[in-house]
Amino acid sequence: MKKDRRHRAREAALQILYQWEIGQRDVTAAAETVLDLQWADAQPPSDAIRQFATALAHETVRRLDAVDALIGETAERWRPERMAVLDRLILRMAICELLQAQAPPAVIINEALELARTFSTEDAVKFINGMLDTIRKKLEAANTAESR
Repeated sequence: MKKDRRHRAREAALQILYQWEIGQRDVTAAAETVLDLQWADAQPPSDAIRQFATALAHETVRRLDAVDALIGETAERWRPERMAVLDRLILRMAICELLQAQAPPAVIINEALELARTFSTEDAVKFINGMLDTIRKKLEAANTAESR
């Protein structure tokens, strides 16, 4: 099955964030490693994939405080650092995309669920879906209140 370019870029962004988190590496260095040294596809990543993945990883790290605050207030008694690493990173990345509002929320959530199906468990898919849906509603309510 050929993967959509944006989906492949999100997978790469997740891999970059994983290296950043686990390896305690700089995001730029992690991106270079993933995109230049560990790229599993037959063809090297296109410029579009490289740019989207790198930008999403950088933006997720840049917005980490705001993203983790949203996760913390949504997941009662469940701090981000207690979550499985990949689940936490998928959530962070999707919330960052929701905050940027460059794609429809349904697309962002669906992409996060696909990443969870690929890299985590079915329980994680349900958890991430519930979290992202709740956060989407919070963000929409805040945007509606601001536009009044």
